Amino acid sequence: QVQLVESGGGLVQAGGSLRLSCVASGSTFSHNTMGWHRQAPGKQRELVAAISSGGVTNYEDSVKGRFTISRDNAKNTVYLQMNTLKPEDTAVYYCSQGTYYSAADYFRVSSWGQGTQVTVSS
Repeated sequence: QVQLVESGGGLVQAGGSLRLSCVASGSTFSHNTMGWHRQAPGKQRELVAAISSGGVTNYEDSVKGRFTISRDNAKNTVYLQMNTLKPEDTAVYYCSQGTYYSAADYFRVSSWGQGTQVTVSS
């Protein structure tokens, strides 16, 4: 059974930075596509970024140039570096594992983490 444990959320002022981490266990991490989703109050959960087993990355338009997803297969960890944060980035951020269909821009999630809150004050 796959377990994904996030950390690194918190409260930050607009323009600041945070780095989220997600440690995976129970699967062959290096073979899997990993992602970060977020869900703001009253909104649907959305894919923020994904990284394939080969390191190919994809980003949601509003975070391009500000967020960077990366992975360390030796540590079974995926990261989300978030810079120049905006109040609209406030959400619960979820680590995910699954399959990304680039042609459809669709991430089919097989496992979720428990989520970590990110709050950006103006």
